Amino acid sequence: VYYAHDKLDDFISTINSHLQPLFMQIRKGMSEGDGRAHYALVNLAETEITKMASDYTENELELFRKAMDLIILSENGFASSTEILNLADQLKTKKMKKKEAEQVLKVFVEDKWLSERNGEYTLHTRCIIEMEQYILSNYQDVARKCNICHSLAIQSQVCESCGIAMHLPCVRKYFRAQTEPRCPQCNDFWSCDIPGTKQ
Repeated sequence: VYYAHDKLDDFISTINSHLQPLFMQIRKGMSEGDGRAHYALVNLAETEITKMASDYTENELELFRKAMDLIILSENGFASSTEILNLADQLKTKKMKKKEAEQVLKVFVEDKWLSERNGEYTLHTRCIIEMEQYILSNYQDVARKCNICHSLAIQSQVCESCGIAMHLPCVRKYFRAQTEPRCPQCNDFWSCDIPGTKQ
């Protein structure tokens, strides 16, 4: 396939048409930290956590699910290592010692299912790209899509008036051109601190 840099989406679309019979797809996602684009080859045949089952034991998967609960249900899209490690001895499958759980979290970070910064964990870009459908269907009440890029938003700001969510990099980009920060949906004043600007 002929590839031109400015026609990347067309190039990926052509590849995806050939991958479709194999139940695979190249998906684009955005790093919630810096807004950079990432691409991942995703298996469409199984869209749940079961895809991870070949790599991890049952209790490791249970710890991951519980960590994901904490992250998605949190205000800021992060869960502390203390919160996650406190779940290790509450696992139904097989309890884990805290030392063991620390090692498992390290592996989840190395395998790019989780990201860690100063003892706080969030979902890695890979995880969000691969598990977006799973998260949207299993966390319907709390999972939101970004109002700007329409991708799943874990680390986001939410409009106090209408409840729409926006990724932090999308907030930064959107309000850069605005003289006064107003919600793109309801036009109310955006009360959250805009990342990258002095308030």
